[in-house]
Amino acid sequence: MNVEYTGRQYEITPAIRQQVETGLAKIRKILDDKFDTKVILALEKHRHKAEITISPRNGPLVGVAQAGDMISAINEALEHLETQAVKYKTRKKRHQQKKWNGRETQGEALQSAVGVNEKTAIPVVVHKFPQVAKTTDVHLVRSDEAVAIRPMTLEEAIKEAHFRDRDVFVFRDKKGKVMVLHRTRDGKMELIEAP
Repeated sequence: MNVEYTGRQYEITPAIRQQVETGLAKIRKILDDKFDTKVILALEKHRHKAEITISPRNGPLVGVAQAGDMISAINEALEHLETQAVKYKTRKKRHQQKKWNGRETQGEALQSAVGVNEKTAIPVVVHKFPQVAKTTDVHLVRSDEAVAIRPMTLEEAIKEAHFRDRDVFVFRDKKGKVMVLHRTRDGKMELIEAP
């Protein structure tokens, strides 16, 4: 474990180092990761400040605390780091559980055993995932940008749809008929006449 200590108006003792490294060992168990640590201990007008920064792979985690004595400040900063590490770990696990297509897996876990006989059998968890992914919820967003206020020609509507960068654009033609312009995946524009 690589720990860099900085003392501002405060002398770092071996007992303080031991306290910090014990707390960091606990956090290392949570993250299952090696990380560098920077510890800044400062004394300002009877206030003891502890700032502990760890840097796992996906960004730094910082614990900052103030107390009447340095041990309390360090313990408080380590508690903040521990809660952040738990959040970091669960977020990382949730991200890893997502399927390659971006949807979360919702499967069943089956218990079974592999081995020649019961004495040599090893318990194994087998995950069974559904064949068809569940549909996502529909999110409705009301937008005034996809609707033209004034009547316009087809050419004007195409230019307006390109200008507003919309895949669907609703407008009225000069006769007052409702028309819908739709950009397909291959980039072509379709015209749909509403009855």
